[in-house]
Parts: sequence; C-alpha cells; structure tokens
Amino acid sequence: MANILVVDDELGIRDLLSEILNDEGHQVDLAENAAQARAARILARPDLVLLDIWMPDTDGVTLLKEWSSTGLLTMPVIMMSGHATIDTAVEATKIGAMAFLEKPITLQKLLKAVEQGLARTATRPSASSLKATSPMVDFVPEVIMAGGIVVATADRGLQSTQSFLLEKPLRDARDEFEKAYFEFHLAKEGGSMTRVAEKTGLERTHLYRKLKQLGVDLTRGKRNL
Repeated sequence: MANILVVDDELGIRDLLSEILNDEGHQVDLAENAAQARAARILARPDLVLLDIWMPDTDGVTLLKEWSSTGLLTMPVIMMSGHATIDTAVEATKIGAMAFLEKPITLQKLLKAVEQGLARTATRPSASSLKATSPMVDFVPEVIMAGGIVVATADRGLQSTQSFLLEKPLRDARDEFEKAYFEFHLAKEGGSMTRVAEKTGLERTHLYRKLKQLGVDLTRGKRNL
C-alpha cells in the first residue's frame, strides 16, 4: 500500500481517482489547489503525486518547478491535463515529471502509470548513494497524447527529448525513432561503433549500413569506425 496525493481542482476528478486508488489498496490524500498540495506534501510525505496542470491559483508545472528547485521533488510526479500541448508535456518532463496522462484518463493507463511510479520509488537510490556514484540516474519519462508520443531521456549527463507523431505511416515513424535511438547511443558511447553495436545487439557492418540508411551523421564528433 502506498500513500498517493491527488491534486486537482475538479471535485469529480478527485473523487474518481480517490475511489479507484482506494480500491487498489492505496491511502489517498486530496488537494484542490497548490496551497493544499504544498501542505499535504509536507504532512503526508506521499510516495507518488498525481498533479493536474491547470489550477486556479498556481498551475501544476509551476508547482512542479517549485518542488524541483527547492529539493522537494523526492517522489514521482505524474502530470494530468485535458488541454495541455506537447510542449507543455515536454517542459514538465524536463523539470522532473515521470509521466503525463491526458484526460479523460483511462483506468488502464492510470493504474499502469501509478504502478511504474511506485516501482521507481521502491528502487530509487538514496541521496547519499547518488552523490557517491553518478550525478544522474537513468530517467525515461513518457508522454502519450492524442496523435503523438514524447520520450525524454537522461543518462550520465546526456539529455535528449524526442517527439514522434503517431499519425505518420508506420515506416516513417519507425525510421524517426530508430534514428533518434542510434544518435542517443552514439553520443552516450562517445561515437564508438563497437560499443554501440554491443549495446544494440547489432553486428558492426549491419549497424553501419543501418546508420547510413537512416541518415545519421557519422562525421560529427568522435567516431571510432
């Protein structure tokens, strides 16, 4: 059982999410604005927060940014909105949100996002261990909206945010994703084709042909061919 904070200015949304999460065995605290959310964050110390973007006093992105800048973003935050753009979702993931759910939220997506968030809480290293090992841990928030998907990744100081339109033909969408995927791993491995081949499970010759086919720039930066 986890302690989950639901922040939304709509009573119907708060009641619905509370009922669903209570049925799943979680303890739920409710807040209808940023002021109540701040107080609940201190008193309840939630394991996860479901945070609406559009609220009357302080919007969710501003509150998320406030928690991040003051060291209070110690729990996974899932953003919610029925009117946000992909740019807003990307901004939230850059600040530290782990996921974005577009309203109306389906039961399946809600429970999956909550499960993933709580799993991340359970496996999250302590602050001291993070300082002793790496300045940044793997972070892959996912944003799913009508007609598109945004994936933001941070690993060992590398940061990448990619947007993919799902309304494109499958081949075009797949090529865009594969290009972004290989560019990320090339940057991560310092341009070493050998390490990228090992990481992606491809034979070097096949990998080289694939990169040329996708139009990946092999001359930029260090390239160990």
